[in-house]
Amino acid sequence: MAVTLGMGRKFLRMMTALVLPSFVTVAAAAATAPGFTPGSPNVAVADPVVPRPAGRSCVVPLFNAFQFVDFSNHPYTYAPPTGCGRAWSKVVLEADFSVTAGRQFDRTASLWLGGANLYFGTTQEPSSTVAPSWHIERDVSDFASMLANPQTGQAILGNVVDSTYTGVISGSARLVFYPANVLAPKVDAPDAVFPLSDGTAGGPVTLNTGTDTLSRTFTLPTNVERAYLDVFAQGQSGDEFWYSCVPDEFADQLQSCGGGSYRETQVSIDGQAAGVAPVYPWIFTGGIDPYMWRPTPGVQTLNFLPYRVDLTPFAALLNDGAPHTVTVSVTGAHGYFAVTGNLFVYQDHGRKKLTGALTANTLQGQAPTATIGNTVTDTNGVVIGGVTTNASRTFRTSGYVDTSHGRITTDVSQTVAFANTQNFTIDPTQYVQDIDQRATVNSTTKTRQGPLNIGTTNTVTYDFPLTAKFAYAFDADGNITSSPSQVTQGFSRHFTKKLGALTLYRSDVDNHISTADTLAFTDNAVTGHSGQASTQTFRFSDNLGSCYGRDVVTTTGTLTSATDGGGCSGGRNRLLWFTHPDGSPDTSRTEDPGAF
Repeated sequence: MAVTLGMGRKFLRMMTALVLPSFVTVAAAAATAPGFTPGSPNVAVADPVVPRPAGRSCVVPLFNAFQFVDFSNHPYTYAPPTGCGRAWSKVVLEADFSVTAGRQFDRTASLWLGGANLYFGTTQEPSSTVAPSWHIERDVSDFASMLANPQTGQAILGNVVDSTYTGVISGSARLVFYPANVLAPKVDAPDAVFPLSDGTAGGPVTLNTGTDTLSRTFTLPTNVERAYLDVFAQGQSGDEFWYSCVPDEFADQLQSCGGGSYRETQVSIDGQAAGVAPVYPWIFTGGIDPYMWRPTPGVQTLNFLPYRVDLTPFAALLNDGAPHTVTVSVTGAHGYFAVTGNLFVYQDHGRKKLTGALTANTLQGQAPTATIGNTVTDTNGVVIGGVTTNASRTFRTSGYVDTSHGRITTDVSQTVAFANTQNFTIDPTQYVQDIDQRATVNSTTKTRQGPLNIGTTNTVTYDFPLTAKFAYAFDADGNITSSPSQVTQGFSRHFTKKLGALTLYRSDVDNHISTADTLAFTDNAVTGHSGQASTQTFRFSDNLGSCYGRDVVTTTGTLTSATDGGGCSGGRNRLLWFTHPDGSPDTSRTEDPGAF
Protein backbone atom coordinates (compact mmCIF):
# COMPACT_ATOMS: atom_id res chain seq x y z
CA MET A 1 0.00 0.00 0.00
CA ALA A 2 2.91 2.35 0.73
CA VAL A 3 4.06 1.89 -2.84
CA THR A 4 0.63 2.82 -4.19
CA LEU A 5 0.43 5.95 -2.01
CA GLY A 6 3.92 7.02 -3.03
CA MET A 7 3.04 6.70 -6.69
CA GLY A 8 -0.17 8.61 -6.04
CA ARG A 9 1.66 11.54 -4.45
CA LYS A 10 3.96 11.86 -7.43
CA PHE A 11 0.99 11.64 -9.76
CA LEU A 12 -0.83 14.43 -7.87
CA ARG A 13 2.22 16.67 -8.00
CA MET A 14 2.42 16.18 -11.73
CA MET A 15 -1.28 16.80 -12.22
CA THR A 16 -1.06 20.01 -10.17
CA ALA A 17 1.56 21.25 -12.56
CA LEU A 18 -0.69 20.38 -15.49
CA VAL A 19 -3.96 21.98 -14.45
CA LEU A 20 -2.39 25.34 -13.58
CA PRO A 21 -0.79 27.53 -16.28
CA SER A 22 2.40 25.72 -17.25
CA PHE A 23 2.60 25.87 -21.03
CA VAL A 24 5.04 27.93 -23.03
CA THR A 25 3.06 29.12 -26.07
CA VAL A 26 4.70 30.65 -29.11
CA ALA A 27 3.62 32.19 -32.38
CA ALA A 28 1.07 30.88 -34.86
CA ALA A 29 2.23 28.92 -37.88
CA ALA A 30 1.39 31.51 -40.54
CA ALA A 31 3.91 34.06 -39.24
CA THR A 32 7.70 33.88 -39.35
CA ALA A 33 8.95 32.18 -36.20
CA PRO A 34 10.39 34.56 -33.60
CA GLY A 35 14.11 35.26 -33.95
CA PHE A 36 14.26 34.45 -37.67
CA THR A 37 14.77 36.91 -40.55
CA PRO A 38 14.02 35.74 -44.10
CA GLY A 39 16.97 36.51 -46.34
CA SER A 40 19.49 36.16 -43.51
CA PRO A 41 22.57 33.97 -44.03
CA ASN A 42 22.95 33.38 -40.28
CA VAL A 43 22.45 29.99 -38.63
CA ALA A 44 18.80 28.87 -38.66
CA VAL A 45 17.66 25.61 -37.05
CA ALA A 46 14.24 24.16 -36.32
CA ASP A 47 15.24 22.64 -32.98
CA PRO A 48 13.26 23.74 -29.90
CA VAL A 49 14.89 25.56 -27.02
CA VAL A 50 14.60 24.01 -23.56
CA PRO A 51 11.16 24.78 -22.05
CA ARG A 52 11.31 26.47 -18.64
CA PRO A 53 9.05 26.69 -15.59
CA ALA A 54 7.42 30.02 -14.86
CA GLY A 55 8.93 32.31 -12.26
CA ARG A 56 12.29 33.73 -11.37
CA SER A 57 15.66 32.22 -12.14
CA CYS A 58 19.29 32.63 -11.13
CA VAL A 59 22.09 32.84 -13.69
CA VAL A 60 25.63 31.65 -12.98
CA PRO A 61 28.16 32.55 -15.71
CA LEU A 62 30.67 29.85 -16.58
CA PHE A 63 32.77 31.98 -18.93
CA ASN A 64 32.36 35.09 -21.02
CA ALA A 65 33.84 36.00 -24.42
CA PHE A 66 36.45 33.25 -24.53
CA GLN A 67 38.38 33.38 -27.80
CA PHE A 68 39.46 30.07 -29.26
CA VAL A 69 42.53 30.64 -31.43
CA ASP A 70 44.66 27.58 -30.63
CA PHE A 71 44.42 24.13 -29.04
CA SER A 72 44.80 25.17 -25.41
CA ASN A 73 42.01 24.35 -22.97
CA HIS A 74 40.14 27.23 -21.35
CA PRO A 75 39.53 26.67 -17.59
CA TYR A 76 36.77 28.26 -15.54
CA THR A 77 35.36 27.99 -12.03
CA TYR A 78 31.82 27.45 -10.81
CA ALA A 79 30.03 28.18 -7.54
CA PRO A 80 26.37 27.35 -6.79
CA PRO A 81 23.88 30.20 -7.27
CA THR A 82 22.95 32.51 -4.43
CA GLY A 83 19.32 33.37 -3.85
CA CYS A 84 17.95 30.23 -5.49
CA GLY A 85 18.41 27.75 -2.65
CA ARG A 86 19.57 24.20 -3.33
CA ALA A 87 16.25 22.76 -4.54
CA TRP A 88 15.84 23.37 -8.27
CA SER A 89 13.05 22.32 -10.60
CA LYS A 90 15.29 22.70 -13.63
CA VAL A 91 18.83 23.67 -14.60
CA VAL A 92 19.61 24.77 -18.16
CA LEU A 93 22.97 25.23 -19.84
CA GLU A 94 23.01 28.09 -22.34
CA ALA A 95 25.91 28.93 -24.65
CA ASP A 96 26.44 31.36 -27.49
CA PHE A 97 29.14 31.03 -30.12
CA SER A 98 30.24 33.02 -33.15
CA VAL A 99 33.04 32.91 -35.71
CA THR A 100 34.38 35.84 -37.69
CA ALA A 101 34.06 35.88 -41.48
CA GLY A 102 36.95 34.32 -43.33
CA ARG A 103 38.34 30.86 -43.86
CA GLN A 104 37.95 28.32 -41.10
CA PHE A 105 37.12 24.67 -40.58
CA ASP A 106 34.34 23.25 -38.47
CA ARG A 107 35.68 22.51 -35.01
CA THR A 108 34.61 20.20 -32.19
CA ALA A 109 33.46 21.95 -29.01
CA SER A 110 32.85 20.51 -25.54
CA LEU A 111 32.16 21.94 -22.08
CA TRP A 112 33.11 20.18 -18.84
CA LEU A 113 32.48 20.58 -15.13
CA GLY A 114 33.97 18.42 -12.40
CA GLY A 115 35.33 16.19 -15.17
CA ALA A 116 31.77 15.55 -16.46
CA ASN A 117 30.63 16.45 -19.94
CA LEU A 118 27.91 19.14 -20.05
CA TYR A 119 27.95 19.77 -23.79
CA PHE A 120 29.36 18.17 -26.95
CA GLY A 121 28.96 19.46 -30.50
CA THR A 122 30.66 21.14 -33.43
CA THR A 123 30.86 24.68 -34.78
CA GLN A 124 29.46 26.35 -37.85
CA GLU A 125 31.89 27.24 -40.63
CA PRO A 126 32.06 30.88 -41.72
CA SER A 127 32.29 32.14 -45.28
CA SER A 128 34.39 34.97 -46.65
CA THR A 129 31.51 37.37 -46.03
CA VAL A 130 29.35 35.74 -43.36
CA ALA A 131 30.26 35.63 -39.66
CA PRO A 132 27.70 33.18 -38.27
CA SER A 133 26.52 33.06 -34.67
CA TRP A 134 24.49 30.37 -32.93
CA HIS A 135 22.89 29.53 -29.61
CA ILE A 136 22.69 26.16 -27.89
CA GLU A 137 20.73 24.97 -24.85
CA ARG A 138 20.74 21.76 -22.88
CA ASP A 139 18.72 20.52 -19.90
CA VAL A 140 21.41 19.65 -17.34
CA SER A 141 19.10 18.99 -14.39
CA ASP A 142 20.60 15.50 -14.09
CA PHE A 143 23.78 17.14 -12.80
CA ALA A 144 22.00 18.83 -9.85
CA SER A 145 23.90 16.81 -7.22
CA MET A 146 27.21 17.94 -8.68
CA LEU A 147 26.02 21.53 -9.12
CA ALA A 148 25.30 21.80 -5.39
CA ASN A 149 29.06 22.19 -4.80
CA PRO A 150 31.82 24.40 -6.23
CA GLN A 151 33.55 22.87 -9.24
CA THR A 152 36.25 23.56 -11.78
CA GLY A 153 35.59 23.14 -15.47
CA GLN A 154 36.97 23.85 -18.88
CA ALA A 155 35.95 24.62 -22.43
CA ILE A 156 37.70 22.60 -25.14
CA LEU A 157 37.51 24.03 -28.64
CA GLY A 158 40.70 23.56 -30.60
CA ASN A 159 41.15 26.04 -33.44
CA VAL A 160 43.89 27.34 -35.75
CA VAL A 161 44.14 31.02 -36.56
CA ASP A 162 46.89 32.12 -38.95
CA SER A 163 47.27 33.83 -42.31
CA THR A 164 45.31 31.03 -43.99
CA TYR A 165 42.70 30.12 -41.39
CA THR A 166 41.42 33.47 -40.24
CA GLY A 167 38.12 32.71 -38.50
CA VAL A 168 38.23 33.47 -34.78
CA ILE A 169 35.69 31.52 -32.70
CA SER A 170 34.30 33.15 -29.56
CA GLY A 171 31.94 31.81 -26.94
CA SER A 172 30.16 32.43 -23.65
CA ALA A 173 28.25 30.01 -21.42
CA ARG A 174 26.10 30.12 -18.30
CA LEU A 175 23.84 27.95 -16.14
CA VAL A 176 20.27 29.05 -15.42
CA PHE A 177 18.66 27.71 -12.22
CA TYR A 178 14.91 27.61 -11.53
CA PRO A 179 14.02 27.31 -7.82
CA ALA A 180 11.53 24.56 -6.99
CA ASN A 181 8.03 25.61 -5.99
CA VAL A 182 4.57 24.07 -5.70
CA LEU A 183 3.97 24.32 -9.45
CA ALA A 184 7.46 23.20 -10.43
CA PRO A 185 8.67 20.68 -7.82
CA LYS A 186 12.28 19.75 -7.26
CA VAL A 187 13.71 17.62 -10.03
CA ASP A 188 14.21 13.98 -9.12
CA ALA A 189 17.82 14.13 -10.26
CA PRO A 190 20.37 11.34 -9.90
CA ASP A 191 22.15 11.31 -6.54
CA ALA A 192 25.64 11.11 -8.04
CA VAL A 193 27.49 11.58 -11.32
CA PHE A 194 30.61 9.62 -12.29
CA PRO A 195 32.37 10.97 -15.40
CA LEU A 196 33.90 8.75 -18.06
CA SER A 197 36.35 11.27 -19.47
CA ASP A 198 40.09 11.61 -19.96
CA GLY A 199 40.76 11.58 -16.22
CA THR A 200 41.69 15.24 -15.85
CA ALA A 201 39.40 18.27 -15.75
CA GLY A 202 37.39 16.67 -18.53
CA GLY A 203 37.91 15.73 -22.14
CA PRO A 204 36.96 13.00 -24.63
CA VAL A 205 39.10 9.91 -25.09
CA THR A 206 40.43 8.85 -28.50
CA LEU A 207 39.53 5.33 -29.66
CA ASN A 208 41.44 4.46 -32.84
CA THR A 209 40.35 0.85 -33.26
CA GLY A 210 37.53 -1.42 -32.24
CA THR A 211 39.69 -2.89 -29.49
CA ASP A 212 40.59 0.48 -27.93
CA THR A 213 38.59 1.26 -24.80
CA LEU A 214 37.57 4.08 -22.51
CA SER A 215 37.62 2.47 -19.06
CA ARG A 216 37.08 4.04 -15.68
CA THR A 217 37.02 2.29 -12.32
CA PHE A 218 34.63 3.52 -9.63
CA THR A 219 33.74 2.51 -6.11
CA LEU A 220 30.05 3.33 -6.11
CA PRO A 221 27.61 3.80 -3.22
CA THR A 222 26.29 0.52 -1.83
CA ASN A 223 22.63 1.56 -2.15
CA VAL A 224 22.25 2.12 -5.91
CA GLU A 225 18.66 1.57 -7.10
CA ARG A 226 19.06 2.72 -10.71
CA ALA A 227 22.01 3.43 -12.99
CA TYR A 228 22.24 4.99 -16.45
CA LEU A 229 25.16 5.72 -18.74
CA ASP A 230 24.93 8.59 -21.22
CA VAL A 231 27.30 7.95 -24.14
CA PHE A 232 28.78 10.21 -26.82
CA ALA A 233 30.77 8.68 -29.70
CA GLN A 234 31.84 11.18 -32.36
CA GLY A 235 33.61 10.08 -35.53
CA GLN A 236 36.74 12.11 -36.34
CA SER A 237 39.49 12.12 -38.96
CA GLY A 238 39.26 8.86 -40.95
CA ASP A 239 36.01 8.04 -39.15
CA GLU A 240 34.32 11.38 -39.85
CA PHE A 241 32.53 9.82 -42.83
CA TRP A 242 32.39 6.29 -41.43
CA TYR A 243 28.96 5.67 -42.98
CA SER A 244 30.57 5.95 -46.45
CA CYS A 245 33.33 3.40 -45.80
CA VAL A 246 33.48 -0.12 -47.24
CA PRO A 247 35.32 -3.28 -46.14
CA ASP A 248 39.06 -3.11 -46.77
CA GLU A 249 38.96 -5.66 -49.58
CA PHE A 250 36.73 -3.34 -51.67
CA ALA A 251 38.27 0.01 -50.72
CA ASP A 252 40.73 0.34 -53.63
CA GLN A 253 38.28 -0.88 -56.24
CA LEU A 254 35.53 1.47 -55.01
CA GLN A 255 37.94 4.34 -54.27
CA SER A 256 36.45 4.66 -50.80
CA CYS A 257 37.64 4.59 -47.20
CA GLY A 258 38.25 1.18 -45.64
CA GLY A 259 37.21 -0.36 -42.37
CA GLY A 260 33.59 -0.96 -43.34
CA SER A 261 30.52 1.06 -42.32
CA TYR A 262 29.41 -0.80 -39.18
CA ARG A 263 29.86 1.33 -36.06
CA GLU A 264 28.25 0.62 -32.70
CA THR A 265 29.12 1.52 -29.11
CA GLN A 266 29.57 -1.33 -26.62
CA VAL A 267 29.27 -0.91 -22.85
CA SER A 268 30.60 -3.42 -20.33
CA ILE A 269 30.93 -3.70 -16.55
CA ASP A 270 33.97 -5.60 -15.27
CA GLY A 271 34.35 -7.17 -18.69
CA GLN A 272 30.72 -8.33 -18.89
CA ALA A 273 28.67 -6.96 -21.79
CA ALA A 274 26.05 -4.64 -20.31
CA GLY A 275 24.58 -2.48 -23.08
CA VAL A 276 24.70 -1.21 -26.63
CA ALA A 277 24.41 2.31 -28.06
CA PRO A 278 23.97 3.07 -31.76
CA VAL A 279 26.29 5.69 -33.23
CA TYR A 280 24.49 8.69 -34.70
CA PRO A 281 25.81 9.78 -38.15
CA TRP A 282 26.47 13.42 -37.30
CA ILE A 283 27.63 15.46 -40.30
CA PHE A 284 29.74 18.51 -39.55
CA THR A 285 29.19 21.83 -41.32
CA GLY A 286 32.25 21.27 -43.52
CA GLY A 287 31.13 17.74 -44.38
CA ILE A 288 30.57 16.51 -47.95
CA ASP A 289 29.75 19.99 -49.32
CA PRO A 290 29.92 22.94 -46.87
CA TYR A 291 27.34 24.93 -48.82
CA MET A 292 24.66 22.35 -48.03
CA TRP A 293 24.85 23.35 -44.35
CA ARG A 294 24.58 27.12 -44.75
CA PRO A 295 22.58 28.41 -43.00
CA THR A 296 20.98 25.20 -41.63
CA PRO A 297 23.40 22.54 -40.35
CA GLY A 298 22.65 18.84 -40.11
CA VAL A 299 20.64 17.11 -37.40
CA GLN A 300 22.26 17.79 -33.99
CA THR A 301 25.45 19.03 -35.65
CA LEU A 302 25.81 21.97 -33.27
CA ASN A 303 24.45 20.15 -30.21
CA PHE A 304 24.86 16.37 -29.99
CA LEU A 305 22.43 14.29 -27.94
CA PRO A 306 23.83 11.43 -25.86
CA TYR A 307 22.36 7.95 -26.00
CA ARG A 308 21.27 6.65 -22.59
CA VAL A 309 22.07 3.02 -21.70
CA ASP A 310 20.02 1.56 -18.83
CA LEU A 311 22.39 -0.28 -16.49
CA THR A 312 19.81 -0.74 -13.71
CA PRO A 313 19.71 -4.55 -14.03
CA PHE A 314 23.36 -4.52 -12.89
CA ALA A 315 22.69 -2.43 -9.75
CA ALA A 316 23.10 -5.42 -7.42
CA LEU A 317 26.60 -6.06 -8.79
CA LEU A 318 27.57 -2.43 -8.27
CA ASN A 319 26.39 -2.36 -4.64
CA ASP A 320 29.03 -4.66 -3.14
CA GLY A 321 31.40 -1.87 -2.13
CA ALA A 322 34.18 -3.11 -4.43
CA PRO A 323 35.69 -1.15 -7.34
CA HIS A 324 33.96 -1.72 -10.68
CA THR A 325 35.22 -0.89 -14.15
CA VAL A 326 32.85 0.60 -16.73
CA THR A 327 34.19 0.31 -20.27
CA VAL A 328 33.10 1.83 -23.58
CA SER A 329 34.36 0.78 -27.01
CA VAL A 330 33.28 1.48 -30.60
CA THR A 331 32.95 -1.50 -32.90
CA GLY A 332 34.61 -0.76 -36.23
CA ALA A 333 36.52 2.34 -35.08
CA HIS A 334 39.06 3.06 -37.79
CA GLY A 335 40.97 6.18 -36.72
CA TYR A 336 39.21 7.60 -34.77
CA PHE A 337 36.26 8.19 -32.42
CA ALA A 338 36.16 10.80 -29.65
CA VAL A 339 34.23 9.17 -26.80
CA THR A 340 32.95 10.22 -23.39
CA GLY A 341 30.10 9.41 -21.02
CA ASN A 342 28.44 10.18 -17.70
CA LEU A 343 27.32 7.47 -15.27
CA PHE A 344 24.27 8.59 -13.26
CA VAL A 345 23.10 6.67 -10.18
CA TYR A 346 19.99 6.94 -8.02
CA GLN A 347 20.32 5.81 -4.41
CA ASP A 348 17.93 4.42 -1.78
CA HIS A 349 17.67 7.14 0.87
CA GLY A 350 16.18 4.71 3.37
CA ARG A 351 18.84 2.01 3.36
CA LYS A 352 22.64 2.20 3.16
CA LYS A 353 23.24 -1.26 1.74
CA LEU A 354 21.15 -3.01 -0.91
CA THR A 355 21.32 -6.64 -1.92
CA GLY A 356 19.98 -8.33 -5.02
CA ALA A 357 21.12 -10.13 -8.14
CA LEU A 358 21.61 -9.94 -11.87
CA THR A 359 19.20 -12.63 -13.07
CA ALA A 360 19.64 -12.54 -16.86
CA ASN A 361 22.13 -11.22 -19.39
CA THR A 362 21.79 -12.66 -22.87
CA LEU A 363 23.93 -9.89 -24.36
CA GLN A 364 27.02 -11.56 -22.89
CA GLY A 365 28.56 -13.71 -25.60
CA GLN A 366 26.75 -11.99 -28.47
CA ALA A 367 29.58 -10.45 -30.44
CA PRO A 368 28.79 -7.38 -32.57
CA THR A 369 29.25 -8.96 -35.99
CA ALA A 370 28.11 -7.68 -39.37
CA THR A 371 27.12 -9.66 -42.45
CA ILE A 372 28.63 -8.30 -45.68
CA GLY A 373 27.13 -8.68 -49.16
CA ASN A 374 28.82 -7.71 -52.44
CA THR A 375 27.36 -7.25 -55.92
CA VAL A 376 30.22 -5.18 -57.38
CA THR A 377 31.34 -5.96 -60.94
CA ASP A 378 34.27 -4.50 -62.88
CA THR A 379 33.97 -4.70 -66.65
CA ASN A 380 36.70 -2.98 -68.66
CA GLY A 381 37.20 -0.38 -65.95
CA VAL A 382 33.49 0.29 -65.42
CA VAL A 383 32.62 -0.52 -61.82
CA ILE A 384 28.95 -1.04 -60.96
CA GLY A 385 27.28 -2.60 -57.96
CA GLY A 386 26.94 -2.38 -54.24
CA VAL A 387 28.03 -3.45 -50.79
CA THR A 388 25.55 -4.26 -48.03
CA THR A 389 26.29 -4.38 -44.32
CA ASN A 390 23.79 -5.72 -41.80
CA ALA A 391 23.94 -6.43 -38.09
CA SER A 392 21.25 -7.16 -35.50
CA ARG A 393 21.12 -8.42 -31.94
CA THR A 394 18.24 -9.15 -29.59
CA PHE A 395 19.06 -9.43 -25.90
CA ARG A 396 17.71 -9.16 -22.39
CA THR A 397 19.21 -7.97 -19.11
CA SER A 398 17.30 -8.38 -15.86
CA GLY A 399 18.00 -7.91 -12.18
CA TYR A 400 16.59 -6.87 -8.82
CA VAL A 401 17.52 -5.00 -5.67
CA ASP A 402 15.85 -5.27 -2.26
CA THR A 403 15.27 -1.70 -1.09
CA SER A 404 13.71 0.08 1.89
CA HIS A 405 10.47 0.22 -0.11
CA GLY A 406 10.46 -3.33 -1.38
CA ARG A 407 12.04 -5.39 -4.10
CA ILE A 408 12.52 -3.57 -7.41
CA THR A 409 12.91 -5.75 -10.48
CA THR A 410 14.07 -4.27 -13.79
CA ASP A 411 13.89 -6.18 -17.05
CA VAL A 412 15.31 -4.62 -20.22
CA SER A 413 14.69 -6.26 -23.62
CA GLN A 414 16.19 -4.73 -26.76
CA THR A 415 16.71 -5.31 -30.44
CA VAL A 416 19.47 -3.17 -31.92
CA ALA A 417 19.89 -3.26 -35.69
CA PHE A 418 22.13 -1.65 -38.30
CA ALA A 419 21.86 -1.67 -42.10
CA ASN A 420 24.00 0.10 -44.68
CA THR A 421 23.63 -0.26 -48.45
CA GLN A 422 26.02 1.50 -50.82
CA ASN A 423 25.77 1.47 -54.60
CA PHE A 424 28.49 2.68 -56.93
CA THR A 425 28.85 3.71 -60.55
CA ILE A 426 32.45 4.44 -61.51
CA ASP A 427 33.65 5.07 -65.07
CA PRO A 428 35.80 7.65 -66.88
CA THR A 429 32.96 10.23 -66.86
CA GLN A 430 31.59 9.90 -63.34
CA TYR A 431 31.94 8.67 -59.80
CA VAL A 432 28.62 8.08 -58.02
CA GLN A 433 28.14 6.73 -54.51
CA ASP A 434 24.64 6.20 -53.08
CA ILE A 435 24.29 5.48 -49.35
CA ASP A 436 21.19 4.25 -47.57
CA GLN A 437 21.75 3.63 -43.87
CA ARG A 438 19.52 3.01 -40.87
CA ALA A 439 20.22 2.26 -37.21
CA THR A 440 17.26 1.29 -35.03
CA VAL A 441 16.58 0.35 -31.43
CA ASN A 442 13.43 -1.27 -30.07
CA SER A 443 13.49 -1.39 -26.28
CA THR A 444 11.06 -2.49 -23.58
CA THR A 445 11.81 -1.93 -19.89
CA LYS A 446 9.55 -3.50 -17.27
CA THR A 447 9.88 -2.32 -13.68
CA ARG A 448 8.10 -4.06 -10.83
CA GLN A 449 8.13 -2.97 -7.21
CA GLY A 450 6.94 -4.27 -3.83
CA PRO A 451 4.81 -7.26 -2.77
CA LEU A 452 1.94 -6.20 -5.06
CA ASN A 453 4.32 -6.28 -8.04
CA ILE A 454 3.21 -2.80 -9.07
CA GLY A 455 5.20 -1.33 -11.88
CA THR A 456 5.41 0.22 -15.29
CA THR A 457 6.37 -0.77 -18.81
CA ASN A 458 8.41 1.67 -20.87
CA THR A 459 8.81 1.15 -24.59
CA VAL A 460 11.04 3.30 -26.74
CA THR A 461 12.11 3.13 -30.36
CA TYR A 462 14.92 5.03 -32.02
CA ASP A 463 15.42 5.45 -35.75
CA PHE A 464 18.52 7.10 -37.27
CA PRO A 465 18.02 7.17 -41.06
CA LEU A 466 20.60 8.60 -43.45
CA THR A 467 20.59 8.71 -47.24
CA ALA A 468 23.33 10.44 -49.17
CA LYS A 469 24.43 10.69 -52.77
CA PHE A 470 27.82 12.01 -53.85
CA ALA A 471 28.53 12.40 -57.55
CA TYR A 472 31.53 13.72 -59.48
CA ALA A 473 31.50 14.45 -63.20
CA PHE A 474 34.79 14.36 -65.16
CA ASP A 475 35.85 15.93 -68.47
CA ALA A 476 37.94 14.21 -71.13
CA ASP A 477 41.14 15.11 -69.30
CA GLY A 478 39.92 13.57 -66.05
CA ASN A 479 39.29 16.88 -64.31
CA ILE A 480 36.30 17.25 -62.00
CA THR A 481 33.72 19.57 -63.55
CA SER A 482 30.86 19.35 -61.05
CA SER A 483 29.75 17.57 -57.91
CA PRO A 484 26.05 17.38 -57.02
CA SER A 485 25.34 16.10 -53.51
CA GLN A 486 22.13 15.23 -51.67
CA VAL A 487 21.64 14.25 -48.03
CA THR A 488 18.58 13.32 -46.00
CA GLN A 489 19.17 12.78 -42.31
CA GLY A 490 16.78 12.00 -39.46
CA PHE A 491 16.35 11.36 -35.76
CA SER A 492 13.17 9.78 -34.37
CA ARG A 493 12.36 8.76 -30.82
CA HIS A 494 8.97 7.39 -29.76
CA PHE A 495 8.34 6.66 -26.10
CA THR A 496 5.40 5.13 -24.20
CA LYS A 497 5.05 4.53 -20.48
CA LYS A 498 2.21 2.33 -19.23
CA LEU A 499 0.80 1.11 -15.95
CA GLY A 500 -0.90 -2.06 -17.09
CA ALA A 501 -2.97 -1.03 -20.11
CA LEU A 502 -3.14 2.61 -18.99
CA THR A 503 -0.85 4.98 -20.88
CA LEU A 504 0.73 7.35 -18.36
CA TYR A 505 2.96 9.19 -20.79
CA ARG A 506 3.70 9.16 -24.50
CA SER A 507 6.05 11.38 -26.49
CA ASP A 508 7.08 11.48 -30.13
CA VAL A 509 10.09 13.32 -31.57
CA ASP A 510 10.95 13.58 -35.26
CA ASN A 511 13.79 15.73 -36.61
CA HIS A 512 14.63 15.54 -40.29
CA ILE A 513 16.62 17.57 -42.80
CA SER A 514 16.93 17.27 -46.57
CA THR A 515 19.59 19.30 -48.34
CA ALA A 516 21.29 19.51 -51.74
CA ASP A 517 23.93 21.52 -53.57
CA THR A 518 26.18 21.29 -56.62
CA LEU A 519 29.84 22.30 -56.54
CA ALA A 520 31.49 23.69 -59.69
CA PHE A 521 35.17 23.02 -60.42
CA THR A 522 37.85 24.46 -62.67
CA ASP A 523 41.13 22.56 -62.83
CA ASN A 524 39.92 20.49 -59.86
CA ALA A 525 39.48 23.57 -57.67
CA VAL A 526 36.06 24.61 -56.37
CA THR A 527 35.02 27.80 -58.17
CA GLY A 528 31.40 28.08 -57.11
CA HIS A 529 28.21 26.26 -56.34
CA SER A 530 24.54 26.27 -57.33
CA GLY A 531 21.18 24.84 -56.37
CA GLN A 532 21.61 24.99 -52.60
CA ALA A 533 18.30 24.20 -50.90
CA SER A 534 17.36 22.59 -47.61
CA THR A 535 14.33 21.90 -45.44
CA GLN A 536 14.46 20.99 -41.77
CA THR A 537 11.28 19.75 -40.10
CA PHE A 538 10.98 19.26 -36.35
CA ARG A 539 7.94 17.74 -34.62
CA PHE A 540 7.28 16.93 -30.96
CA SER A 541 4.08 15.95 -29.20
CA ASP A 542 2.97 14.16 -26.06
CA ASN A 543 -0.28 12.96 -24.53
CA LEU A 544 -0.29 15.76 -21.93
CA GLY A 545 -0.98 18.47 -24.50
CA SER A 546 2.52 19.50 -25.53
CA CYS A 547 3.06 20.14 -29.21
CA TYR A 548 5.90 21.73 -31.14
CA GLY A 549 6.43 22.09 -34.87
CA ARG A 550 8.88 24.19 -36.83
CA ASP A 551 9.80 24.15 -40.51
CA VAL A 552 12.93 25.93 -41.75
CA VAL A 553 13.50 26.35 -45.51
CA THR A 554 16.66 27.75 -47.10
CA THR A 555 17.78 28.53 -50.65
CA THR A 556 21.07 29.87 -52.03
CA GLY A 557 22.56 30.08 -48.55
CA THR A 558 19.90 32.24 -46.95
CA LEU A 559 16.75 31.65 -44.92
CA THR A 560 13.60 31.46 -47.04
CA SER A 561 11.08 30.81 -44.28
CA ALA A 562 10.73 29.61 -40.70
CA THR A 563 7.23 28.76 -39.59
CA ASP A 564 5.92 27.44 -36.29
CA GLY A 565 3.01 25.28 -35.23
CA GLY A 566 3.10 22.59 -37.88
CA GLY A 567 1.01 19.63 -36.73
CA CYS A 568 -0.25 21.50 -33.63
CA SER A 569 -3.82 22.45 -32.83
CA GLY A 570 -4.52 26.03 -33.86
CA GLY A 571 -1.07 26.24 -35.41
CA ARG A 572 0.52 27.07 -32.05
CA ASN A 573 3.41 25.50 -30.20
CA ARG A 574 2.71 24.58 -26.58
CA LEU A 575 5.34 22.95 -24.38
CA LEU A 576 5.02 21.84 -20.78
CA TRP A 577 8.05 23.04 -18.85
CA PHE A 578 9.25 19.59 -17.79
CA THR A 579 9.22 17.96 -21.23
CA HIS A 580 12.24 17.08 -23.35
CA PRO A 581 11.08 18.10 -26.85
CA ASP A 582 14.57 17.67 -28.31
CA GLY A 583 14.50 13.94 -27.57
CA SER A 584 17.25 14.05 -24.95
CA PRO A 585 17.32 11.42 -22.17
CA ASP A 586 14.65 11.91 -19.50
CA THR A 587 14.56 9.57 -16.51
CA SER A 588 14.00 12.20 -13.83
CA ARG A 589 10.34 13.05 -14.54
CA THR A 590 8.07 11.55 -17.19
CA GLU A 591 10.21 8.48 -17.83
CA ASP A 592 11.12 7.76 -14.21
CA PRO A 593 9.64 4.36 -13.30
CA GLY A 594 8.06 5.96 -10.19
CA ALA A 595 7.20 9.42 -11.54
CA PHE A 596 3.44 8.85 -11.62
